[in-house]
Amino acid sequence: MHNRSDQFAKSLLRDGLSLVSAAQTEVEVLAATQKIDVFSVPDPAREAERARMGLLGELAAEPSLFEPFHGTPSLRQVRRCLRKQLTWHHELERRARAAAGAAALDEDADAPTQPAVDFPALVVIGRGRPETVLDAYRCEPVQPGVYHAVPGLVMRVIVLAELPRTRATLLLRLLGSGRVLREALADLAALPDDAWEKSIVKPLLIHFRLGASEPIDEEDEMSAEIRAWVEEYENKLRAEARTEGRDEGRAEEAARAVLTALRVRGIAVPDAARERILAEKDPETLERWLERAVVAPSLAEVLDVDGLS
Repeated sequence: MHNRSDQFAKSLLRDGLSLVSAAQTEVEVLAATQKIDVFSVPDPAREAERARMGLLGELAAEPSLFEPFHGTPSLRQVRRCLRKQLTWHHELERRARAAAGAAALDEDADAPTQPAVDFPALVVIGRGRPETVLDAYRCEPVQPGVYHAVPGLVMRVIVLAELPRTRATLLLRLLGSGRVLREALADLAALPDDAWEKSIVKPLLIHFRLGASEPIDEEDEMSAEIRAWVEEYENKLRAEARTEGRDEGRAEEAARAVLTALRVRGIAVPDAARERILAEKDPETLERWLERAVVAPSLAEVLDVDGLS
């Protein structure tokens, strides 16, 4: 607010409010650095793939911030997420104005001069039902386990414990713990070997559940049954990867698992590198690439080759 009427309005409010409070003008807002857990922008060319992803695909139909919590999120935690949402939208608008040129850089200019920027949705995911959050933002159920806040907030709250036990909710239920996670792992194991869910989850499950040298953190609340299931699953996969003379189909499956892990993490794979991965037949090499693909920051570090990005 810079013109004369704006200054008058601020001064009047300040002086009037000073009669009953401590009032200031031009107060700087210093925002601490925050990081969005996952920000997703839908690819129109992949609408068919998104449609088969069930509930997660539905939630990804618009630009969205995904904020998962191990437990039940508190009102204070959700308020921090809302601050991320508003700050990120402001940043997206700033970038749009910069891309549009100097004529559109004034954020206080009339709306018709401003580039259109979609307001991103906020998806809060938690284990239990956050009553204080649902009450504070007047969230209404739209389907089992899914709540929408008042329209102006563009916030969705996902209660993992309330989601139906279906394939459409599987990927989200794998974010849960206790009974929810145990059932999700059982449902994952029951899927066909070529199920797309397994190509996504298998490398991550191995790396994050049993890949580290230290014991599993008890805070994960994984029961002995879950540990045993994951350990058996991992041993089976590693045994298959090391079996000498496995057929061409198994080698191709392992190679495609590497490509899937890279795609999910947003790492571009040039045609030459893709052909090299698909042509690889050595099980130990493919296993090494798969382990790197879930953590390495670049394709070069996955394949251990200079000149790739």
